Amino acid sequence: MSDTSSLSNLGAIDAAHHLHPFSDMKKLNAAGTRIIQRAEGVHIFDSNGKKYLDAFAGLWCVNIGYGRKEMADAVSRQMNELPYYNSFFGTTTPPTTLLAQKIASHAGGKLNRVFFTNSGSEASDTWLRMARVYWKALGKPEKTHVIARKNAYHGSTVAGASLGGMKWMHEQGNLPIDGISHIKQPYWYAEGGDLSPAEFGLKVARELEEKIDELGEDRVAAFVAEPIQGAGGVIIPPETYWPEIARICRERNILLVSDEVICGFGRLGSWFGYQHFGVEPDLAPIAKGLSSGYLPIGGVLVSDRVADVMLDEVGDFNHGFTYSGHPVCAAAALENIRIIEDEGLVERVRDDIGPYFAKGWKSLEDHEVVGEAQSVGLMGGLQLAADKSTRRRYAKPDDIGTMVRNHCLDNGLVMRATGDRMLASPAFTISRSEVDEVVEKLRKALDHLRDTVRE
Repeated sequence: MSDTSSLSNLGAIDAAHHLHPFSDMKKLNAAGTRIIQRAEGVHIFDSNGKKYLDAFAGLWCVNIGYGRKEMADAVSRQMNELPYYNSFFGTTTPPTTLLAQKIASHAGGKLNRVFFTNSGSEASDTWLRMARVYWKALGKPEKTHVIARKNAYHGSTVAGASLGGMKWMHEQGNLPIDGISHIKQPYWYAEGGDLSPAEFGLKVARELEEKIDELGEDRVAAFVAEPIQGAGGVIIPPETYWPEIARICRERNILLVSDEVICGFGRLGSWFGYQHFGVEPDLAPIAKGLSSGYLPIGGVLVSDRVADVMLDEVGDFNHGFTYSGHPVCAAAALENIRIIEDEGLVERVRDDIGPYFAKGWKSLEDHEVVGEAQSVGLMGGLQLAADKSTRRRYAKPDDIGTMVRNHCLDNGLVMRATGDRMLASPAFTISRSEVDEVVEKLRKALDHLRDTVRE
């Protein structure tokens, strides 16, 4: 598809035949689809040759950057040796088994097993079923209810979207399904009121305990949360939040599920997000950075607590997918992890480029339309504000965020907007000069917002 003449009709073909995810197709077809043709490093190029600095790593996932020949070579070798076999009927493949071992080596503690899926959404379905099977095997079949958070994102399958706390997703498809409740998110800027961040962190964490009491401890199977909410706006919880959540889950005998689909594999400067916050979950869905998005693969980290019951008491776990542990995808994931290890990319995020990004990102907080600029590792959330002194937000947050995002895009910078929060998650290989470019172009977009609103 490198021949530009073969691309000339793709826009019309796309409009006629391709239904895009999370898109208003009527508006998209009227505006026209942007066709991304190639990529290298932290840059993507559209079919007109325009270059963009991708400060979002695709969808939080291209952690090692684009165009890594080693990845293509690893996939090619595996394709030639064994392009596919399943993990059913007592079989496995070498890359699948070795990948499970490799992941466990970085998971730490008692997370020693992996159940493979094809995506983070499927991982959400998987751990939900596993948690319910676990409690039934222990003689507590009534422990089926899951508590999640408002504005969280856990995928877009029926179970994943139900676990997520986004009302606009629940409005389509009669969601959430039964057996799922939501408590407040740890979003201090928007919901903390007069409390300090530390006070708010404890208050919102203790809503979990209140919900357990409301439902009955004997009915609650698990609590699920992202270490840092991603699609919800890079909501970084106060430091008091996660220790209190872990205490409650431990004392009230419910499983703690850390959704590592975004935070896993180095984005926060640790292999997994739960390590950054000093907690150890019972289950942890993974995807995205597992293969840096080069091929689709996901899974669930399973603690010894859960795995021992599944092995000793359950027998057959009647769940799985045709492509669970696909050997080519597993080979890609193994090579991706090798690159991260050999190039010290987790350490680079923690000790070098992450702190440099944090300094540049934080510098935007002096802008008159910015309420706060937060980051951990290479994951940043920037809050737009109509009045910094009172934390007053714009009347139409979606329009405001879209305005800033589009200005960035017009000037060759890929950002994401969630309402009135600007989000960034660049590749771990981004250079300091490229971080400077992100900050510079985003500042110009903020200037555009300021000047446009004044007008």
